[in-house]
Amino acid sequence: MPIRSKVLAICIASIAVPAYAQHGIDANDIRREGVPCNDFFDYANGAWRAAHAIPNYMDRWSRRWESGEINKEHVRDILADVSQKTDWSKGSAEQLSGDFYAACMDEGRVNALDIKPAQPLLDEIGALKTRADVQRAIAHLHDIGIAVPFGLFAAQDLHDPTQVIAHLSAGGLGLPDRDYYLKPEKRFVETRAKYHEHVAKMFELAGVKPAVAKADAQTVFAFEKRLAQASLDNVALRDPKQQDHKTRYVDLAKLAPSFSWDAYFDAAKLAHADLNVTQPKFLQQVDKELRTTPVAQWRIYLGWQVLNAGADSLSAPFVEENFAFNGKFLTGATEMKPRWKRCAEATDNQLGEALGKKYVEKYFPPEAKARTQAMVKNILLAMGDAIRALDWMSEETKKKAQEKLAAFNVKVGYPDKWKDYAGVTVVRDAYWNDVMSASRWNVDDGRAQIGKPVDRTRWGMTPPTSNAYYNPFLNEIVFPAGILQPPAFDVNAIDAVNYGAIGVVIGHEITHGFDDEGAQFDAKGALTNWWTQQDKDKFGARAQCVVKQFDGYFIEPGIHHNGKLVLGESIADLGGAKIAWLAYKKSREGKASEPTLDGFTPEQQFFIAWGQWRGDDIRHETQRTMVQGDPHPIAKYRVNGPLSNLPAFRETFQCKADAPMVRPAADHCEVW
Repeated sequence: MPIRSKVLAICIASIAVPAYAQHGIDANDIRREGVPCNDFFDYANGAWRAAHAIPNYMDRWSRRWESGEINKEHVRDILADVSQKTDWSKGSAEQLSGDFYAACMDEGRVNALDIKPAQPLLDEIGALKTRADVQRAIAHLHDIGIAVPFGLFAAQDLHDPTQVIAHLSAGGLGLPDRDYYLKPEKRFVETRAKYHEHVAKMFELAGVKPAVAKADAQTVFAFEKRLAQASLDNVALRDPKQQDHKTRYVDLAKLAPSFSWDAYFDAAKLAHADLNVTQPKFLQQVDKELRTTPVAQWRIYLGWQVLNAGADSLSAPFVEENFAFNGKFLTGATEMKPRWKRCAEATDNQLGEALGKKYVEKYFPPEAKARTQAMVKNILLAMGDAIRALDWMSEETKKKAQEKLAAFNVKVGYPDKWKDYAGVTVVRDAYWNDVMSASRWNVDDGRAQIGKPVDRTRWGMTPPTSNAYYNPFLNEIVFPAGILQPPAFDVNAIDAVNYGAIGVVIGHEITHGFDDEGAQFDAKGALTNWWTQQDKDKFGARAQCVVKQFDGYFIEPGIHHNGKLVLGESIADLGGAKIAWLAYKKSREGKASEPTLDGFTPEQQFFIAWGQWRGDDIRHETQRTMVQGDPHPIAKYRVNGPLSNLPAFRETFQCKADAPMVRPAADHCEVW
């Protein structure tokens, strides 16, 4: 249920934990020879990173990522157990998830079939003769979740968030984003060359002769480059106003007259209703391709998209080549994850709520949910206090901010209403078909929401997922059971550790409702301005301080973070650390002090917990990819960046005014 405004007036809540069971941080992870006021990232988790090399199959590593991989072991154990039994009721959660996993794990059969499972779809594309055929092929690919060259998804109406409408989005690129096709820097030129080789190799594996495969790769790249040129860049994609283009259904024909929209919507069983076109320029480019690009080139492009999307569901040569480019080259990982782990991930991705019930029964006890809910309540209260204390915001805007905060919908652990996956067909001897069946069901499940009132019980992540999110359209914060595991959260940890780890994550997600993007949505999730112009200008100036700070963080000479790209995440980290600290301090009022551990006070443990949770070691190749397109900064700056702005950190570790972890007053950033 939404948090009502009267909640903000009650006392801080707490869940009692037996004193004998409590523990603090792991002091062995600290690099004792380091100096917390110089480089807290190095200090808090440096010893752990030195002792734990990044596994060959991972692109980053820390206790946080280790926890996520342990989660997959838990998922594997559940799946291995249910997959041993073959007489589950057909269509039951156990039959679907167990047989899906078993089919994936039958690597011998998958390898023996090679390209055969995908061949009917490739043959269908290879037989395209007319532009009408191309459009039918696009619709067919959309039915099974291959969103090329554009996509359609269900989401709230940006201006009436009580209703779900269709949104048309840009898609169809094989490289991470548009800049990889267009920028002249050496790293992009090198990636383009590798991509050409990768596409050609995949065509060869599908039976195309080498010389033809090389030419086809050039056709694919030229096609995608034209789409990239018509796409928004990563910074623009963070601005919801740039993707707000409510369009009457009848006007689609004016925007892209070469596409048979009636046939497409009828085949998808969608009403001819108003919708949002996220990137009109892109859709116009698709229309141009339909008018001017030869059907022969469309066959090549769409055939590549099938291979690209389905590679991991085919035989080992396809899986290995896909990894060689998307894993080894782009991330720096040197070997693939074990088969069982990839199969566990695939099952969770496609049928996550089918196995989610068993996951939470085994790994998320009721006391964990209750204590997390209490923490969320406390941190929401702290955010309310922080808003009231702002000296730069008017009372008029503060009132709106408090209304939004009071309306937050909090989801913890797992859905109250589970999906039943009725209609999915899964068998043990046809993994490709299982993937297609589950993908089709998920597409249909999304489409079925269009034209209906918003169902606020739905989740955007599966219960075993080690992550969290804020959804501005629903004004909700969501914490799956998968992230509420050690070291982020532990029912046996002292409050300082839980508030310093998962508490900052909770504060981070709350602050997303008030970052540069989230602040454009009101309490109901509508894209509308609730700011006075003066307050909006002051907010912009404070956000610009954060932009400047992160523009100055380099991963190598000449390559640094884009402050505008990481602005939302950086505001959320800064606000999250601040309000989690305030909530922790308030939660201890009237209580005995928590224990000091190996000389570290509870207050110091709070910040060390954050440094250890967020202290990822990241491969340099992945850092390059992140700096280019990821809205999250690399871990070092996610730790040091916000803490260097917090007076509480400076006071806790008694940092001198000129210490590297203390930003000068002139450069000090504070938003919330």
